[in-house]
Amino acid sequence: MLIARLIAEPETLGDTLGDRLALAMEQIEDAGWEVAGAGMLAEVEDVLEMELIEEAEAPDVGAVRRILDQCFPSTDLLLSREAIEVPRLFVSDMDSTMIGQECIDELADFAGLKERIAAITERAMRGELDFEAALRERVGLLKDLSESAIAECLEQRIRPMDGARTLVATLKALGARTVLVTGGFHAFADPVAEQLGFEHVVANRLGVHGGKLTGDVVGGIVDSSVKRKVLLDEAALLGEGAGSLATGDGANDIPMLEAATHGIAYRAKPKARAAADGWIERGDLTAILSLYGIARENWVAA
Repeated sequence: MLIARLIAEPETLGDTLGDRLALAMEQIEDAGWEVAGAGMLAEVEDVLEMELIEEAEAPDVGAVRRILDQCFPSTDLLLSREAIEVPRLFVSDMDSTMIGQECIDELADFAGLKERIAAITERAMRGELDFEAALRERVGLLKDLSESAIAECLEQRIRPMDGARTLVATLKALGARTVLVTGGFHAFADPVAEQLGFEHVVANRLGVHGGKLTGDVVGGIVDSSVKRKVLLDEAALLGEGAGSLATGDGANDIPMLEAATHGIAYRAKPKARAAADGWIERGDLTAILSLYGIARENWVAA
């Protein structure tokens, strides 16, 4: 069985919703699935749920993604092979996911290098460059930048993504363990985690000596393999059957998104979006709560 949930755009909640749904159901059945049921969730009235049953031996889940993407463009979507339940573990990327910025790009602006470093960041997030090599190159360019620039950057540039606090607070209130794992740096991730309510942080460390950045990363690199391992290790501590949710936006997040029970790409690069079980394109991060069927009255304002 496959469960598809999507948040219907306001403009489709009228007569066109039925038309689009009918077209989607027809195409899905042509792709080898039986539509066992479709309707709006009782708890969240703008979420449409479809239950699909395999008619062929190995029907193409990707076909369902493509059909729903075409019939309901710019929507927020989650596909699941099992019942969609509130996760017991939430692991998230930080830059451009929980916050609206790439910290190293903003820090680079204090050294007059933002455009140069941001171009490397973009290529790395698209999966066009080796993550570790790209990270070390960017950090190297920041050598001799004053350590005080970090605090200035945090205060002046770094802002939570819309809905981030409510997402974390609500999942924690419902029993989820929350972990922030980032290829960025503890100097940024620790205060961001405290502000948003994450319980644990995994990040890289910038080398600092004499009040200036050394241009080095201290210790091992938090790359895609580390992100995946963090998710699997945290899930194992919770015991067999513990559902997990991962969110991210770049190629470095793909193994983590694939390892989670549900990997949701947030306004993501194409490769990350294609690897995820769902995506948020239209709403803010609270759209994830809606996709999990958590009624608005049960959200925790933060």
